[in-house]
Amino acid sequence: METFDLVVIGAGIFGLGVAKTFHQLNPKKSLAILDYNPTVGGVWGQDRLYPGLKTNNMLGTFEFPDFPMDSKIYGVETGEHMTGEVMFKYLTNYAERFEIADKIRCGTAVLTAEHQDVLEGGWELKVKKDDKESRIFARKLVMASGLTSEPFLPHIDGQEKFGAPIFHSKDFVKYTDTLASARSVTVFGGTKSAWDAAYAYASRGIQVDWVIRESGHGPSWMAPPYVTPFKRWLEKLVHTRLLTWFSPCIWADVGGYMGIRNFYHGFAIGRSITNAFWYILGNDVHTLNNFDAHPETKKLKPWSNPFFVASTFSILNYPTDIFDLVRDGTINVHIADITGLSPRTVHLSDGTKLATNLLYCATGWKHVPPVKFLPEGIENELGLPHAPTENSLFTPDAVAQADAHILSRFPRLKDQPVQNKNFIPLTATEGVSTTDKFSPTNSSLTPWTLYRFMVPPSARLLQTRDIAFAGILMNFSTCMIAHAQALWINAYLTDQLSASVLPPLNTNPASPPTKSTTTLNPPSSKTEKPKSISDIRNETLLHARFGRWRYPSGHGHQFPDFVFDAQPYVDMLVNDLGLKVHRKGTWWREVAEPYGVGDYRDLVEEWVKGGEGRKVKVKAA
Repeated sequence: METFDLVVIGAGIFGLGVAKTFHQLNPKKSLAILDYNPTVGGVWGQDRLYPGLKTNNMLGTFEFPDFPMDSKIYGVETGEHMTGEVMFKYLTNYAERFEIADKIRCGTAVLTAEHQDVLEGGWELKVKKDDKESRIFARKLVMASGLTSEPFLPHIDGQEKFGAPIFHSKDFVKYTDTLASARSVTVFGGTKSAWDAAYAYASRGIQVDWVIRESGHGPSWMAPPYVTPFKRWLEKLVHTRLLTWFSPCIWADVGGYMGIRNFYHGFAIGRSITNAFWYILGNDVHTLNNFDAHPETKKLKPWSNPFFVASTFSILNYPTDIFDLVRDGTINVHIADITGLSPRTVHLSDGTKLATNLLYCATGWKHVPPVKFLPEGIENELGLPHAPTENSLFTPDAVAQADAHILSRFPRLKDQPVQNKNFIPLTATEGVSTTDKFSPTNSSLTPWTLYRFMVPPSARLLQTRDIAFAGILMNFSTCMIAHAQALWINAYLTDQLSASVLPPLNTNPASPPTKSTTTLNPPSSKTEKPKSISDIRNETLLHARFGRWRYPSGHGHQFPDFVFDAQPYVDMLVNDLGLKVHRKGTWWREVAEPYGVGDYRDLVEEWVKGGEGRKVKVKAA
């Protein structure tokens, strides 16, 4: 059996970031990156690049801090979105540049990961490549398969006799021939993937019937790249510190300026100002898109309050105006449920029958990892979504205490939105079903419960420190967060975080880790209190529950899903590492100048220089 010091599962942005940082800091240790896809890139892998695929972000905001995207090399100019092909090339070059490309094993599926019940821990992996199974032992394991690797496709009554392709948005690339052969198509869903598909077909002159559930959440927010009356770049807007203050955030304390944050969210007049900010932001999007000017575009007007929306707030990144295709009838929008299928026909709840050449489904993703963890029942300890148990963090008393704390600090969250008073989960609607217990519609599961959204809040696993999860969140700030998470995870796996961040390791195997007094990683200052297991568990629960209250119109009840809270999250990780949080130099620049990837370009070098015992040479980018 092969043995590696670190195995990373997933070769997308987060997996590559973790692997690169590990190799950079530990060049002599063994490393393997496993991915069941045929190429690197994750969602930007070559096998997922359908025509017209582009990033929501524009040049300069979707790149690793220490590997800038050169316009001359990648053919992208300022103010342009990157194509899928550019992102695949960029991530391939990133792996090559930092000498981890030869450590990537594509086409390798990890079937199971079994934790070893010994003092030093470790994971035995059962993997499969080319129909051949084998075993790998990982001293440390990082799960970086993300939240969009396993598609969810429900069963629709009559689909066996439909006689035409039915496919999930993930598989669009397999059906690109229909962009030339189809005469009419049906797109099901209201998320960004559905917008992309509707535009891809309609811009080629193909008739599109776009079905958005009347019992669902409605169409997603779609904003132009520049918003507000001042035409600010949206990705930079969410990283401008003084604007992040308008978003209540439970983990924002380390970023400072708590006086003004408390004013905005703790006092009635402050909340009125905050509400005005969100009204202006939402109204600006409505005005720019001119929804109300036509009865068909009006159907695409979001149903949700922008205050409660997270990463489902997306960007119009098309070369021409998609609303023109709606106004001229190439795209017909139907607000109705699908109740069944018959030969090449989609049946809607309002009695409409749509003749079609295919059914494209933007029906979401399974938010659990595509690996079976063993032994049975370890999901609870790992912090994965699971049915609540007596040993779960999500006991009624613990949840009530967390909710009381959140709502006392942020009274605005008591007034929860009613996005659709007639809402019904997808698989509870007529004609739609599933037998998958991990479907995104299963509300009985707990959300992801990871400390700092990365590591299990388990006394035993915090002692072995042999597993972490990267990229279990959704936001606009992918590469910036991936860079910070990569360094934090490497520090965690090698026990180099302060005791004010993590409980000290127990060096005496005869005594329980929760009673350890040995401090291998002391607090970073004499005034900081060492963190206990109880502190870790309470904070993890608090952050998980916060998502449910803060982003009910997003995925906050399932996993971390945020936009304006991304900068405070990066602040928290950087602070945990003992590095500088405020990096702009002056007070005014700190609050008014957007943070970007360039502000964290030398983060790894700062870490190496700042810590005793971290005598590591870092290869310049």
